[in-house]
Amino acid sequence: MNKRKSGSLLAVITVLILTLGACSNKDDSIDTSDSVATQAPSEAITDSAVDGSDIDFSNVTLRFAETGWDLQKELLKAAGLDDTPYEVEYTVFQGGNLCLEAMAAKQVDLTGSSEIPPIYASLAENGGNFKIVAVNNSNTLLQELVIPPNSDIKSVADLKGKKVGFIKSTTAQYFLYVMLKNAGLSWSDIDSVEITTADGVTALLGGELDAFASYGNSINAAKNGGATTLESAADILSGNFPFEASVDALADKGKSAAIVDYLARLQLAYEWQKQNVEKWAEISADPTGQTYEDALDVLQKGYEQRDSQVITLSDEITKSEQNVADAFFEVGLLEQKVDVSTLYDNSLTDGYNQALAALRK
Repeated sequence: MNKRKSGSLLAVITVLILTLGACSNKDDSIDTSDSVATQAPSEAITDSAVDGSDIDFSNVTLRFAETGWDLQKELLKAAGLDDTPYEVEYTVFQGGNLCLEAMAAKQVDLTGSSEIPPIYASLAENGGNFKIVAVNNSNTLLQELVIPPNSDIKSVADLKGKKVGFIKSTTAQYFLYVMLKNAGLSWSDIDSVEITTADGVTALLGGELDAFASYGNSINAAKNGGATTLESAADILSGNFPFEASVDALADKGKSAAIVDYLARLQLAYEWQKQNVEKWAEISADPTGQTYEDALDVLQKGYEQRDSQVITLSDEITKSEQNVADAFFEVGLLEQKVDVSTLYDNSLTDGYNQALAALRK
């Protein structure tokens, strides 16, 4: 990105952040029913947005947590969009649940996860210290229930009484529950084992697990070791992967402005990725444990299902996550019901849309 665009965008962001509280309550062609998209921003965000001070990005560091590998960092770099006027500090965790634990401990400003981690994180003592501000809607490939080489298991129904690994508070836990239900089994019908992605692959290939519900790089690793797919979750999951921002970051003008800018850059990076699939396959193959050919195949099949894109909040998005929360409560996986609408905050929506428009100029 050239300096002219950066300067123009910073001007737009500054104006947006300083007027955020005033514009967030306007009916700007948004449904004013019970939609989460019309929720008023939190008091802390409004207060910080109207004090009239200028934003000095030279003193801003946005702490971003990723899962699996530093995908966002490398994607922005490959797309030529990593020249942010603020610093970005990346940390990698094995799952979105761990990213949100770090956010609850005030170690992270922005992260992404599946729909499941924020449900559990909201039950923490401080409510998880987060709000969902946007969603990455993407394909649902590499979300699978896999079995070890030479397994006699032929269907999910065969898992009754078997030892099945899963990653707690993630899509793996949800789609395993749905698969069991569809097969006429309950959660108590299996010997469920909470495990990490890396340990799960080792346990599966070492014969300590009869099946393993997981995602991403761990599925690639398991298959490289001879594991096969028992069932895919491609048609079970919504493809919504929330972006969570810490309450503290949202209350800080500099960091909230950086979040707006960062999400807009990610959207453009996703668009670049679609137009440069072969180049991205070369970059992502090794860190995701794939050959170039396999990485390219996964990317192409992913785009056949849906494009990756940053989308703003809606009733449909909230309803999808509410269905997950309700299902977990019904089977006893949650101690109490969770109203997921309380987890969403649209106070950066207008800023994101206008920042994206400025970046496109």
